[in-house]
Amino acid sequence: MATWHYGLVADWWALFNTDGPEIAYFGEYVAAGQPALDAGCGAGRLLVPWLDAGYDVDGCDVSEDMLARCAERAHAAGHQPTLVAQPLHELEMPRRYRTIVVCGVFGLGTTWEQDAAALRRLHDALEPGGLLLLDNEAPYAAADQWRSWTAEGRAALPEPPKAPKQRRAAPDGTERGMTSRMLASDPLDQTATLEIIGELWRDGELVATESRPLTLRLYLDAQVRAMLADAGFELTAVHGDYEPAPPTGDTTFFVYHARKPAQDD
Repeated sequence: MATWHYGLVADWWALFNTDGPEIAYFGEYVAAGQPALDAGCGAGRLLVPWLDAGYDVDGCDVSEDMLARCAERAHAAGHQPTLVAQPLHELEMPRRYRTIVVCGVFGLGTTWEQDAAALRRLHDALEPGGLLLLDNEAPYAAADQWRSWTAEGRAALPEPPKAPKQRRAAPDGTERGMTSRMLASDPLDQTATLEIIGELWRDGELVATESRPLTLRLYLDAQVRAMLADAGFELTAVHGDYEPAPPTGDTTFFVYHARKPAQDD
């Protein structure tokens, strides 16, 4: 699976993407339902704080690079988590879970069929009565991305190369830059293809640049609900933007609470 989170781009996320409301929001449910799985754990943004809190939680991710950075951070904090390198549509963990969190990864670099298979695999990985928490960004939340579905928007692609919007100092004394641009959009396939560029600066000199592809598969609310039902889940709640309240037309992230039915006695 060709996707974005390797090398310098993985470095950026490990170094600078370390907080956010998702940690506490999902953490409440992890605390109440263990063991738990952080499915798509990346560099451990959610996983390591949960381990620090004493939760019984494993992690998986498609990127070995991200998992290596997750393991480094976890080990530095005194943890030895179970981390497995596999895509969600091939998920096969060594145990089943009361809670599974899928945060920020659904539809990244995958086909529709793979996403449907991923939901079935997640269903299988839960204990009876277990809870899946899955977030999905509304396709219309990013105006430029939504506009790219129009004929005029597609005609303006690919976007020209850009200077890094963000350049930040790393603990090792280097500077890191990351930027992105849209290459293509397919409204029929509901995808946007991006180029993610990571840069490494040392002593004011650019010493390395890496380009990674990223395909976003963009799902509407009704589509996610239907896919969860097809996978055998019972939808119990939908929250907006990591708050315990229903989504509105202004919601950016929908959070689906989907439960695996309990088996009959």
